[in-house]
Amino acid sequence: MHHVAIVGSGPAGYYTAEALLRLWGEDVAIDIIDRLPVPFGLIRSGVAPDHQSIKAVTRRYEGVALNNNVQFAGNILIGKDISVDELMALYDAVVLATGAPHDRKLDIPGEDLPGVMGSAEFVGWYNGHPDHADLAPPLDTSHVAIIGNGNVALDVARILAKTPEEFHGSDIVAHALESLSGSRIRTINLIGRRGPHQIAMTPKELGELAHLERAAPRVDPTDFPDAGDDAMLEPGIRKSVSHLRAFAANPVAKPITIEFDFFARPVAIEGEGRAERVVLERTALDAELRSVGTGEHYSVPAGMVIACIGYQTPPIAGVPYEHGRGRFANTDGLILPGLYCVGWARRGPSGTIGTNKPDGAIIAERIVAETPTSPSRKRGRTGLHDLVRARKLDLVSFDDWQRIDAAEIAAARHGAPREKFVSVDEMLVTKSQ
Repeated sequence: MHHVAIVGSGPAGYYTAEALLRLWGEDVAIDIIDRLPVPFGLIRSGVAPDHQSIKAVTRRYEGVALNNNVQFAGNILIGKDISVDELMALYDAVVLATGAPHDRKLDIPGEDLPGVMGSAEFVGWYNGHPDHADLAPPLDTSHVAIIGNGNVALDVARILAKTPEEFHGSDIVAHALESLSGSRIRTINLIGRRGPHQIAMTPKELGELAHLERAAPRVDPTDFPDAGDDAMLEPGIRKSVSHLRAFAANPVAKPITIEFDFFARPVAIEGEGRAERVVLERTALDAELRSVGTGEHYSVPAGMVIACIGYQTPPIAGVPYEHGRGRFANTDGLILPGLYCVGWARRGPSGTIGTNKPDGAIIAERIVAETPTSPSRKRGRTGLHDLVRARKLDLVSFDDWQRIDAAEIAAARHGAPREKFVSVDEMLVTKSQ
């Protein structure tokens, strides 16, 4: 029997476990360890609550979790409760699949003002992540600035713009729905350093903006290059640009405006005791399509600023780390002999949920190739349970999670699939009932 520990129960972790089961079959025991009592990582706390079809992938992960050779061990923080060195002594291979849950900083003056936050915080707040459930975004403001031109920025704008009725069928948590229902937001600026041809927004998400009840997108027609240049774009980007051109050609007046502010980069956030405005510099594209400042400055009002500019993997004591890239130092997934990383922890925050499937397969194949074929002398799960007992850790099993899951479903408001517990203590009490 080979023993593998996977740290992180999001898509990268489960795809890696799935690939290992396919390669080793009954000859592997896999422990999927997570710091939270609940599994599925980004699917639970990162995917927008009104995108339930994407969250359906958890059914595939459940199939892996229910395999007799797989154990979920929640509520265990690696690096604090148990060290990586201790894991490596117990397992033939340790895979760090911790994702990238921390926000990248803007690194501009004023980003520490009240009212400025990162997308991990804001998305975690409306998704009920225990780390961010107590966030109090200033929804009493009329103007919001969202910095970034990717799908996360679109998600944030859409959630801010929707009416309470438009959240029917979503699993947005009750505290966020109540706060958003009293929002006074009237203008949302989506700020991007480059132009329409360089956006990272996908067509489906962009197209949703045209169907919001009380909000409408607005794009300046002068921001576009010649229409003929669209033919050189990849099909997905070309379709996204066609949405933007339609927004520009057919402006609609609604109570909330989602303003696309292209060719602008933030240089400062200003305000007396809280965020009140974002100072922007006009940009232009150089020959390599990089944005460069023009020296022209202007400002947009913003009582709330949400930075959607990327994420970082949190360091773990004793694990080599690349601070510039915000990920573990690795060569094709290998950190040290017997220690691997996968997903965003390996390559940084890039790609979609599905990108983690081939990534997990590559790392699983490498583990199989680099692990001795002789029977393992490592203690694996038995050793993990001994540490848990000795340190009086409150481990959460997959059976425990299923009790939490059932309680959340039972507590759902009308039209919602569940009402999430937003504190670890609530989860632990529920799993013991």
